[in-house]
Amino acid sequence: MSTVIDSDVDRALATVREAIRAAAADGRALRLAGGATKDFYGEAPTGEALDLRGLRGIVSYEPTELVLQVRCGTPLVEVEQALAGHGQMLAFEPPAFGEAATIGGVVAAGLSGPRRASAGSVRDFVLGATIVDAQARVLSFGGQVMKNVAGYDLSRLMCGSLGILGPIVDVSLKVVPRPMREASVRLALAADEAIGALNRWCAEPLPISATRWQEGEAWLRFSGATPAVEAAIARFARERGAIRIDDDEAAHRWRALREHEDAFFAGDEALWRLSLPSTAPWLDLPGRTLVEWSGAQRWLRGDAHAARIRAACEAVGGTATLFRGGRRSVGVFHPLPEANRRVHRELKRAFDPACLFNRGRMYPDL
Repeated sequence: MSTVIDSDVDRALATVREAIRAAAADGRALRLAGGATKDFYGEAPTGEALDLRGLRGIVSYEPTELVLQVRCGTPLVEVEQALAGHGQMLAFEPPAFGEAATIGGVVAAGLSGPRRASAGSVRDFVLGATIVDAQARVLSFGGQVMKNVAGYDLSRLMCGSLGILGPIVDVSLKVVPRPMREASVRLALAADEAIGALNRWCAEPLPISATRWQEGEAWLRFSGATPAVEAAIARFARERGAIRIDDDEAAHRWRALREHEDAFFAGDEALWRLSLPSTAPWLDLPGRTLVEWSGAQRWLRGDAHAARIRAACEAVGGTATLFRGGRRSVGVFHPLPEANRRVHRELKRAFDPACLFNRGRMYPDL
């Protein structure tokens, strides 16, 4: 499946390990670099670039077992093409934010697309991972079957870590079959009923794989067996006056939502990602809102102060991340409770005691 021969990868891995040894000896920070499509996310990257794109290629892929092992520098588009050739996909529908995106960046950023609420997150599909630690040791965690990842699995710590624990060499992922049928509808849905209705519909035995609400209109995507999808469309047309969307247009619009190419995301205005309980009420915050995941992920464009946004989220059991733009001095990620901060510090100390990797990318003291 891979065009990269093992000797090339062995040399690339040896280069990575030598760069880590040299940086540790000199006390230099390293910035883990792949496709750079998510450099905007998190605190500003610092340190000397350590290019991981030489660690490229599909190690193994067993379509009948629904398991893929792939090196971190492999472009996401190559992974998706290989899976599509067997009628399979990554269930969490990761955003790429550019053609250069790599699978290592997908795991390190830990971001999921519109299908996340119905299928699960990146972390739910990681079976195992190989990393290099601050002593240049190659460490492997997990495996290639679900029974190997029960309990406290260190490979899943890589998900959303933004590289602060070390570079990923390769990762094993569970993949899933592509749905037999997908179709989408749009319908009028007032703000005062949106959160309740979306949660109610997703709790019913309906093949809903994605939801979106903005300015009085909801979009629903149905995925699964053709009879189930068609029955759902007929029901919403009958009960809610839903209008079926052309399949090509729907695919384009869901992709635009995933990749932040939708008009909502255009411009330099601060973009906040609010992670909330899906049933949380509307927050009293100024700005424009786009809702995904039945209310669990809400995007906010506006100029409300960071403290006000985060206090409102905390009041309903959620958090707020300054995803893009705005004043980074307020801190990109939601402040951690002291107990959580202590765990983060201990993990960083265990994997990277010299603080070599992606220093300060998540929080200043990590």
